[in-house]
Amino acid sequence: MRYAAIAVASILVLMPFHAVFTTWLGATLGHIDLFRIWKELLLVPLAIISLIVIYKDSHLKKWFIRSPLVALILVYTLLHVVLGLVAHKLNRVNSSALIYALLINLRFLTFFLICFVVASKIPRLKKNWRGLLLWPALIVISFGLLQQFVLPPNFLSHVGYGPKTIPAFHTVDQKPDYVRLQSTLRGPNPLGAYLVLVLSAFSLLFIKEKYGRKYWAFIIAVTGIVLLFTYSRSAWLGAILSVGLVVYWTIRNQKLRRWMVTGGIVSVVVLGGVVVALRNNNVLQNTLFHTDETSRAPESSNAVRTQALSEGVKSVWYEPLGRGPGTAGPASFRNNHTARIAENYYIQIAQEVGVVGLALFAAINVLIFKELLQKRKDQLAMILLASFVGLTLVNMISHAWADDTIALVWFGLAGIAPAPVILEQKAKVPRNV
Repeated sequence: MRYAAIAVASILVLMPFHAVFTTWLGATLGHIDLFRIWKELLLVPLAIISLIVIYKDSHLKKWFIRSPLVALILVYTLLHVVLGLVAHKLNRVNSSALIYALLINLRFLTFFLICFVVASKIPRLKKNWRGLLLWPALIVISFGLLQQFVLPPNFLSHVGYGPKTIPAFHTVDQKPDYVRLQSTLRGPNPLGAYLVLVLSAFSLLFIKEKYGRKYWAFIIAVTGIVLLFTYSRSAWLGAILSVGLVVYWTIRNQKLRRWMVTGGIVSVVVLGGVVVALRNNNVLQNTLFHTDETSRAPESSNAVRTQALSEGVKSVWYEPLGRGPGTAGPASFRNNHTARIAENYYIQIAQEVGVVGLALFAAINVLIFKELLQKRKDQLAMILLASFVGLTLVNMISHAWADDTIALVWFGLAGIAPAPVILEQKAKVPRNV
């Protein structure tokens, strides 16, 4: 299990840099898809080891047999496989799109269960969560600052970024004056989603740690700068919600909580008034609305997103059973048909595996949330709870869980956080003398 724990820790630590290294290796040696699935390939032996451990450990076996969460994940997986084979048979999806869809839809749930098993046997994973999350985050943030203030916009083109891999840089409304940060991730929106989790962690540590608050305040400030220049509006909202929940949950005084809620409502009203008053300001138009009267894009991103959401909802209405994995979301770009991007991860799931699949995924999310809620006094659990709420909002207007970095890091840590419960249960069982 020691080597399994090392493998799990390696995935968590390396995922924030996965896009840079795999793109560089793929651009240099070819076969970029093979390099990109290194972590999925690693999940195979990890899953086998986990099954062996479950079989040999009576307490883990009992938990897995009785757990409704495990049952839902298995049914959700089976539904993907069955509908995927049917879609392939009906020529709705090709092999490449189907395999890619199964990977991106199921890998993070598989990793969640693996992390739960490994962390149950190796408690050091839970104890070292700060190093697994925060040190990689500091590197990501530092490189983001370099991108903003030092490096040229196309710097990543030197490591293989370009039209055939990942764009070297992104802009708001095709304007070079508004370059969006992506640091070492796949793009500005994935970076923004990742920073929702990171900011939640830094905020909690700022509140909880009596010493070194100046250090945490500085880290929060520079993280906020990087988040700001992603121009990811969904991530902005998700971060505000997540950090707000961290602050609210850590305040024990009910009066202060009421003042905080009141202050939040007043802030929203005031901010709305400022936005209305400055709606004709070019900077505000580009940063908040991603367009202005001098727009260079043929269509505004807002119009494209609204249309995508509308078409996505209609497709679910007319095809409530779904069209099969790979027929929507990022995987659909590999299909022989026109890609379907709903700009909403949950609509994507409904498009692929139907209303039943969406209900299963929602139930899985609820049960994971309940597992974390039971451990909410634990720092990692609270961070994951707060960031989960923010990331749920992010996924309502993007496909955040389809990005491998935030999906594997968040669900991996979510598997680690409640795992010591198994050890506690084992300690309570009286031994025969």
